[in-house]
Amino acid sequence: MTTSRRALLSRRSLLSRRSLLWGAGTAATAAALTAAGGAAVEQGLLPGRTTLHRLLHLDGAPGVVPSAGGGSLVSGSFASKARLGADVGWSIAYPPGSAPGDPLPVAVVLHGYGGTHASAFGGAHLGLDRYLAAHAQAGGPPFALASIDGGNTYWHRRVTGEDAGAMVVGEFLPLLRKRGLDVARIGFLGWSMGAFGALALASQLGSPRVAAVAAESPAIWHTAAEAASIAFDSPADFAAHTVFGRQSTLDGIAVRVDCGTGDGFYPAARDYVAGFATAPAGGFEPGAHDVGYWRRMVPAQLAHLGRHLT
Repeated sequence: MTTSRRALLSRRSLLSRRSLLWGAGTAATAAALTAAGGAAVEQGLLPGRTTLHRLLHLDGAPGVVPSAGGGSLVSGSFASKARLGADVGWSIAYPPGSAPGDPLPVAVVLHGYGGTHASAFGGAHLGLDRYLAAHAQAGGPPFALASIDGGNTYWHRRVTGEDAGAMVVGEFLPLLRKRGLDVARIGFLGWSMGAFGALALASQLGSPRVAAVAAESPAIWHTAAEAASIAFDSPADFAAHTVFGRQSTLDGIAVRVDCGTGDGFYPAARDYVAGFATAPAGGFEPGAHDVGYWRRMVPAQLAHLGRHLT
């Protein structure tokens, strides 16, 4: 082999080794950056928590609505003064063995953003009426579930004067009482925006009026700057209605909070729960901010309400 050819092969070998080392370093750097980015997402420092968990199949199995039919389901509507004359729909689900007019305890159901009273019931939605039937058939204490339209108001008074929270307390509870339900001490069940509403209204009413609250994936934020613009009208509005720093107002109420670890609200929910002097029931497990996770948690939440409403 000539000297020139030997030198050329030597240079090619050196370049190959350098390329291999550079490639390995680049892969390691990319892996490190991915890990760091993933950790930042997990800590809530970067957006994309829900997407990351979905892509990595970390959300767990979705809940399945029971196939057995529920008990009686009655619906109606009225013009709400608190909601500035809006025609609001409502529904009441009764467990099997009970009927409209029975003096059952009741949990008020607050829907999430974009939902209505109908989002709570039926196999195509959250299916609470069917879960309630399964709860009763398994020997759980009987109670009713009553849902109502709150619009996209986040269940508190807005700058327009519309107040879905006042509608619940001043208009819906009297309607439920007239229909024979026991509203002396009620429960609340809500998901997403409705979970925030459930915690906020329970906080306002306190233990003399509220026995239990079950909050699924509460849509809550640490600060006004983090909050969605639709949720509050101003920083002052956020300060007036945030649930952070007000955990003690729920003393005497049986609180349950659940949130999926793949949910974008998980970091805030985790910090909110940590602010209780005594940890509430519930907890955190794989799940996203979606109906699959909410359905999976419904049986435990209904059991929680049943234990404390009766």
